[in-house]
Amino acid sequence: MTKKANKENRVTMAHVFKTIIWPRRIHLFLGLFLIVLSRLSGLVLPGASKILIDDVIPSNDLQLLKWLVLGVVAAITVQAVTSYALTQILSVEAQHLIAKLRSQVQQHIIQLPIRFFDNTKTGELVSRIMTDVEGVRNLVGTGFAQMVGGVLTAVISLGLLIYISPLMTLYVLVPVVVFGLISLKAFGKIRPIFRERGKINAEVTGRLTETLGGIRVIKGFNAEQQEIATFEKGVDKLFQNVKASLTATSFVTSSATFLLGLASAGIMGIGGYMIMDGQMTFGDFLAFTLYLGFMIAPIVQMSNIGSQFTEAFAGLDRTEEIMNYPLENAGGQRTVSLPNIVGDITFQDVSFSYEEGKDVIKQVSFHAPAGSVTALVGTSGSGKTTIAGLAASFLNPESGLITVDGHDLQKITLDSYRSQLGVVLQDDFLFEGSIRENILFPRPDSSDELLMQAVKAAHVQEFTDRFEDGLDTLIGERGVKLSGGQRQRIAIARAILADPKILVLDEATSNLDTESESLIQASLKELMRGRTTFVIAHRLSTIRQADQILVIENGQIAEKGKHDELIAKEGRYFQLYTYQARI
Repeated sequence: MTKKANKENRVTMAHVFKTIIWPRRIHLFLGLFLIVLSRLSGLVLPGASKILIDDVIPSNDLQLLKWLVLGVVAAITVQAVTSYALTQILSVEAQHLIAKLRSQVQQHIIQLPIRFFDNTKTGELVSRIMTDVEGVRNLVGTGFAQMVGGVLTAVISLGLLIYISPLMTLYVLVPVVVFGLISLKAFGKIRPIFRERGKINAEVTGRLTETLGGIRVIKGFNAEQQEIATFEKGVDKLFQNVKASLTATSFVTSSATFLLGLASAGIMGIGGYMIMDGQMTFGDFLAFTLYLGFMIAPIVQMSNIGSQFTEAFAGLDRTEEIMNYPLENAGGQRTVSLPNIVGDITFQDVSFSYEEGKDVIKQVSFHAPAGSVTALVGTSGSGKTTIAGLAASFLNPESGLITVDGHDLQKITLDSYRSQLGVVLQDDFLFEGSIRENILFPRPDSSDELLMQAVKAAHVQEFTDRFEDGLDTLIGERGVKLSGGQRQRIAIARAILADPKILVLDEATSNLDTESESLIQASLKELMRGRTTFVIAHRLSTIRQADQILVIENGQIAEKGKHDELIAKEGRYFQLYTYQARI
């Protein structure tokens, strides 16, 4: 991300006010009313102290003393009640906002193009969703109300201080103004630190997620110490960032302590002199000191609130950055809805590149009639998976045209297309849960009858019958408790239940035992029946019955035809087939 992009993604106060604060104005206005009530109640004690010392004690007025104590107790009660209500109203609303923002960010991320996920760590995205938005609690929660209430208290206290002694107030204001200028400068420097912290935290979380997900590989290569060192390096980088922010905030706090300490020492000297000179009563001096505390406390608190606000804005910067990433169906060009797809697919001079100027497939053209099986064969990196990804609408062509039933695939709504699309991938993803839940994933409301049809068609019952819990057996994260063949059959059953018109099949039988392979071949035969199928073939013996075989070399179709035709040509397919037959 360039510096320019970072500037464009900086969230402004106007944007925050419009999108976050104003929609919650009722909660915030109620919170502000409560905090004003609380702060005004807090100002009763200094005034009561002045009356006690200057009027009640010298005159021995017990009746006034009683009313004075009752007034102070009432003020304290109001403070306690408003404090409780404030937390209930604003803190709860802040957590509700966090939950809502997390949902919005997750909803946006999950609709981003496949290419985005290919370039971004899973753990980083988890951090974006769960951590970056947390700071908004300081904008909507008690932090915002405390800031406004603190400003109000400071202004009222300043007025009372000027009323008691303009000279002492003027002396106090000098260090307060200096402190304010220091704070503004410091928080301007802290925001980029907090923004960088979010980035580092996402990187560390991403690596940790990968480490835990690949624990078998790590242990298999005795690489525990290597991963520990990598994580420690990331954690230390995070620590250095936190250290930098603490240094900046502690400088602000220390400045406050020093400058306001000077102010306190000054009013002690000036106040003492004025009392001895008869210009001020002891009650006035005590009231001034207490009101000064009411004015200074919010200002000191501002350093903490300012740090929280800076963190909130840094998190929102990162959230805004990802929310500005265009959705998969952005542009408004996908307007054609196909309720029933026949499955006739044509590629016309299609080219695609992951990096500009480096085409992965070039000018590819072929026709896959409805219900046919098209096999894609070739060496690793030749472009087979890219063609399948284009057919699945996971990728969009740079040039050329892909049509489905005569319609431009880029103009068909993703919902209407993918609701009739099925995928079985080489490393098919299974969710943590039961076998039943994984098969039902594309159609959660399917009947038991349809479920069992899919289970039998994919030969899943061959192994679930041996499990004590049958289809309700828990399979662990990513199906770790199952064999490769068992996971593959569950993935095939899932696709059969989805009943797609178009099927993309990354066939993975090369690393399976003979029994599993024969069962999966039977499952695949059932799955492909009557569906337009694209098979990325790993074992050429499995595609002899394909309607057409495309031999992909360097992103282009080197040969096209049926198995027997291509064998008779003795070209590239013949070489691949005979080589594999020998091994």
